[in-house]
Amino acid sequence: MTEFTVRRPEEHERRPAQSTVARALHSPPFTDEQWAIARDAFPAERTWAAFEDTRPIGMTVSAAVDLAVPGGRVPAAAVAWVGVRADRTRRGVVSALLTTQLRECRERGEPAAVLHASEATIYGRFGYGVSSQVKHVMVDRTRARLRADVPVTGSVRLLSEAEARTLPRELYARMGLHRPGMITRGDGWWRWNHDRVLDRDEYLVAVHQDHQGVDDGFVTYRPRSLGTFEQPAAGEALDVRDLHAANPGALAGLYRFLLSVDLVTKIRLKSRPIDEPIDLVLENPRAAEVMAIQDHLWVRLTDVAQAFASRTYGHAEPVVLDVRDARLPENAGRYRISPQGAERTEADADLELDVDTLAMLYLGGFPASTLAGIGRIQARDPEALTRADALFRSATPPWCGTDF
Repeated sequence: MTEFTVRRPEEHERRPAQSTVARALHSPPFTDEQWAIARDAFPAERTWAAFEDTRPIGMTVSAAVDLAVPGGRVPAAAVAWVGVRADRTRRGVVSALLTTQLRECRERGEPAAVLHASEATIYGRFGYGVSSQVKHVMVDRTRARLRADVPVTGSVRLLSEAEARTLPRELYARMGLHRPGMITRGDGWWRWNHDRVLDRDEYLVAVHQDHQGVDDGFVTYRPRSLGTFEQPAAGEALDVRDLHAANPGALAGLYRFLLSVDLVTKIRLKSRPIDEPIDLVLENPRAAEVMAIQDHLWVRLTDVAQAFASRTYGHAEPVVLDVRDARLPENAGRYRISPQGAERTEADADLELDVDTLAMLYLGGFPASTLAGIGRIQARDPEALTRADALFRSATPPWCGTDF
């Protein structure tokens, strides 16, 4: 068994720790230019590293965000850069790092931690559950035409280089967290995930403006050549990186713009909401093909009572949940959920579940009846499943829409 300690890295240890994780994730270490941005995007006070003597062998970081939940929002930790050196895996290093981080989240008053999983088999054992799914869509531009009855609510303009750095962040903040699962984006996120990729990958930004002159949506995209030696005239693909709209008219307007770009044969939209109707606005719905449906946002409730108190519930008779949490036992116990809120109780449980399954239920992405049907919820009272479905239901499927 490897002897190691988990602690905050000193300033001079932060970059070596990041390099260790980068190699573990099959990425090159940051350049000097990248590190100048990353050191602020991934705060030192939210970094934990594992050390063998003075040598880093693993790391995890997080950023403070707000997470949208049905009827409100909660403080949360956006977890990233989780990794262990290849010759030190399966020795308890990740377990020690993540457990330390989760307990810190609870102590900070952050009732949830969220992440995008590089491997889907890792995080369930730490209490994370899949809370939202996304679809990856390929649109065959040669067969795609917008239906004539799709309303035109404004126009689209390309942004200058200076506007492309500022306007999307203003628009994202103005649109707000209008779906469960969305998170706030701090300055560090914008510098690392937006400004940097504009410089590195030559992305373009277009904005939709309504008939009153109000900007209400944006898309960040870039053309990629599909040509090969065998097929030099294959055309271009538009890779959509970031697309947000305040209303259906803005969304349709951004679709219309992407479909109008010349020389394009494919439009590739990654990580879109499950219910986004791009196929239904086309004359030929089959021109938009769902290439994959994947897990996206994983949630870990670090303080179940606070998380329950931070969201609203639908109209149904109360349900008592018996929650199991071996890693953070303070969360374990029974909770009475009703339209008026949630509270601890000693009443008999209607439903039993582990904390990772609770995360799947929490944002409204998966009905309790579905989770019970696959064995993830044990129902002492089967009729309680219908009540739980109504209590936890979300008006729209959860979606994060932010990579981190």
